[in-house]
Parts: sequence; structure tokens; C-alpha cells
Amino acid sequence: KVVANYAVGYNNIDVDAASERGVLVTNTPGVLTETTADLTWALLMSIARRIVEGDSFMRAGKYVGWAPMLLLGSDVYGKTLGIVGIGQIGQAVARRAMGFDMKILYCDMFALPPVAERLLNAEKVELDELLERSDYVSLHVPLMDETHHLIGKRELELIGSDGYLINASRGPVIDEVALVEALRDGVIKGAALDVFEDEPEMKPGLADLENVVLLPHLGSASIETRTGMAELAVGNILNFFKGEAPLSPVNPDVLKG
Repeated sequence: KVVANYAVGYNNIDVDAASERGVLVTNTPGVLTETTADLTWALLMSIARRIVEGDSFMRAGKYVGWAPMLLLGSDVYGKTLGIVGIGQIGQAVARRAMGFDMKILYCDMFALPPVAERLLNAEKVELDELLERSDYVSLHVPLMDETHHLIGKRELELIGSDGYLINASRGPVIDEVALVEALRDGVIKGAALDVFEDEPEMKPGLADLENVVLLPHLGSASIETRTGMAELAVGNILNFFKGEAPLSPVNPDVLKG
């Protein structure tokens, strides 16, 4: 009758097969936008300023005093942030970047309204140009055939040895084997990941690298947001069985039948 996904992404559901059988699919968009943007920003700051490395350094008792070259990171303020996918979450990330006086480049099928571009200090460019010009590249695209391995060996080379890659979208958007090689060989400076290609597994060698921050899919993991997601998922189910319009249908056409 109905599949209520407790997430905004629904690549874990065969929607075509559900539609063929008249099964409604719903998801939880909107309620996790700001929380996921917060997490994206935490990833960016953590890899830029080597926060996780510094924490491990302290816990291991290695700190013996201030030193001018100790754990040097990269500035964030005034740099260029490339956002791949300027949907709700991408725009929320861009709003946070305003406080850091960052230049925003974005790549998307659709352009923002001119007024939004001015407010966000944003410029629409093609993917290759975004990768080449950005100091930080943040991924916010859904997982589709077109975005599977969107970032591979070639794209990582375009980001370059001074660039960082952040992913809080879906793991298979990145070719994780190519990413391990790029991080190991200094092709890019660092990466921060909340999602992985074969969750919960990671590709061999990724966990051994110090220039990557790794999180267990925490994008929406706040008490307030997970509660809101649960309420929306339950609301979709209740509305369906009451014969009322679901709050966030993925395949609403099945209701016409």
C-alpha cells in the first residue's frame, strides 16, 4: 500500500517497481535541510583546520607546546566554495558561507534567480570550471545514473593539490577507489565524508589516511531533526490510510489510479 521512507533520499527504494504495483512511496524532504547544511559546514571546517587530527594528537599525549608549523591547515574565510547541486541543502550551505565572505560557484541543471545569485555572491558555472576554481567542493546532488561516480579520477585531478572535497549527499557520487588514490598521492589536499560508496563498508585504505574526516552518515542526526523526520514519515502513513493527500509523495501518480 505505502512505503514511507525515513529519509529525503530514496535510492534505497525501487520506485518504478512500486509504481507498477500501485504502491505509494513517500520521503521526508525539507525537515533535514538546515541540519544537513550544519553538518556539511562541520565537515568543511574540520578538514580545513585539521580538527580531528588535532584531537587525536592531544589524546595521544603528543602535544609538548606551541610550535609555528604544528598542524597547519587552510583558511576558510574569503575562499571559493563550489557547490555541486544548488537545491535546498546546497542553498543552505551557501547561506552559511556568506558569514565567511566566500565566493560561491555552483553547478546545477537549473539557475538560481538573479536576486538569489546576488544575495549569495554565487555564479553558475559548468562542473569542470567549478572544480578548477574552487578551494572547497561540496556535493549536494541526489544519486541517479547521471550522478553515479560524478567525481572520479579526472575530476579529482581538476580539484588539485590545494583543494578539498566534502560529501554529505550520497556515497556513490564519488568513485571511492579513485578518491583513496587521490588522497594518498596528494592529488587533492583532503576530503571530509559523511557517506560512502558501499555503506557501511569503506574502500580499502580510506581509514588509514590522515587527510580525510570520516563520519557514519550523521547528516540529519540531531534530536530535533530526526524527530521531525519521524513525524513526517508517520504523517504520510496516516494520511494515506485516511484517504487524505500524503504530505510528501515521491510517486503521486499512483494516487490517480
